[in-house]
Amino acid sequence: MVGQNQEPDNYFSVVVRTVAAEGPLVPAIYALIRGIDPGIVTLHGATRSARINDSQSAWLHRSLAWLVGGFAAMALLLGVIGLYGVIAYSVSQRAREIGIRIALGAEPRSVYRLILREAGRLTLLGIAIGLAGAVAAATLMRGLLFGVRSWDATTLGAVAIVLALAALAASFLTAHRAASVNPVDALRAE
Repeated sequence: MVGQNQEPDNYFSVVVRTVAAEGPLVPAIYALIRGIDPGIVTLHGATRSARINDSQSAWLHRSLAWLVGGFAAMALLLGVIGLYGVIAYSVSQRAREIGIRIALGAEPRSVYRLILREAGRLTLLGIAIGLAGAVAAATLMRGLLFGVRSWDATTLGAVAIVLALAALAASFLTAHRAASVNPVDALRAE
């Protein structure tokens, strides 16, 4: 049996409003309370910001943000792999043409330029369609958002730049492979 004094129900909370920095006030408030009555036990003292940041709701929001970020990274990876596959397929279909160009004395940089130009057109077209779709979807979702802008030009621009750089990296790998094609093998393959 638990005694009456072991689980007292006489506790209270102190909330202090201040214009000064919150952090240094917690130990000062502990000292002030002990100065009033040394028998008062102080527990769980924290600033409002710390309580909010450590709350279950904040943890849930951070977890969801990490989850969405992980899915975004996976989508970027899949997009790069897909673009690499499309460009690699296009280059494999044009292997004979590239082999003839190299056999006739084309420099590797002209093969790079050929492949990167095609990939650039596909990338720009995809980014333009994606940006238009993102703005349209954000406009439709505007009523569902509270306290947040439906779309931000800086964010859309940053995403477009990241996607363009990822597409450039995927295209560069394919262009490098195409520029190092042996013309005899390319012509014999057909």
